[in-house]
Amino acid sequence: MSTQVAVPGVQTVTAGRAKRSGQGLLGQARRRPLGVIAFVVVSGLILVAALADVLAPHDPYRIYTGKTLALPGAATPTGGTFVLGADESGRDILSRVIYGARVSLIVGLLAVGVGTLGGAFLGIVSGFRGGKVDLVLQRVMDSQQAIPSLVLALLLMAVLGPSLVNVVLAIGIVQIPYTNRVVRSAVLSMKEETYVEAARTVGCTDIGIMVRHIMPNVLAPVIIIGTSALGGAILTEAYLSFLGMGAPPPIASWGGMVSIARQYMLTDPHLMLAPAIALSVTVLGWNLAGDALRDILDPRLSRR
Repeated sequence: MSTQVAVPGVQTVTAGRAKRSGQGLLGQARRRPLGVIAFVVVSGLILVAALADVLAPHDPYRIYTGKTLALPGAATPTGGTFVLGADESGRDILSRVIYGARVSLIVGLLAVGVGTLGGAFLGIVSGFRGGKVDLVLQRVMDSQQAIPSLVLALLLMAVLGPSLVNVVLAIGIVQIPYTNRVVRSAVLSMKEETYVEAARTVGCTDIGIMVRHIMPNVLAPVIIIGTSALGGAILTEAYLSFLGMGAPPPIASWGGMVSIARQYMLTDPHLMLAPAIALSVTVLGWNLAGDALRDILDPRLSRR
């Protein structure tokens, strides 16, 4: 039989910490209302993407013959309703928009992961090693940045061919130089710090210093860059799909839906409105989330 002993002092400290934490969160919300909106939008997107199988009222790839270009609210042959209407093939628009959120989120997260991790790795190596290694890597980054990002993504897709995996690789490669520049600049200043010299003194290898001392200190800017880049990655995927070089049909993609809806824009604008609005809200939400996260994690902006 065990006996629990109440410790008033510990309970008071714990309650005080919880109260201050709650006040801190409320203060952050009051100072950054756009950040709260961004959090709601991003959380909603993640839930929609994760629960697409549950939320979609119909199979996004099922073709209802005789229901092409059905207006919003039209009845389906099975007794359901096309809430947002049907597309040129008789597929439910709402279901395709919901599944398009999953495609956009997966492609965006994977592409940003490739770009930020690859750029961070090259930035750490370039900044820490210096010399010829830094010179060669930075000239490669300069050459890549000389080409507009969308043009480079189109060139890569022309070489690799249209598929979701290739879209991830193309967008990720385009993202590498931007992360590389930021991380390299941070590493150049970090490697002169006292703790790095102390690590060298006690016999730490270069790899050990980069892993144990440099990488944890560049984690915050990498997170900020990745969050801020998600909106751009989703938009680039939509661009590629709009031009027919992204997700191949019949995969539900917002950019592909807008591209097909162009020819019906004047007669059936509902085909374009739903995916266009979903894309705009998503990109805006991720951009605001990146700004809010930067304000929180950047010490200079936090003090201000």
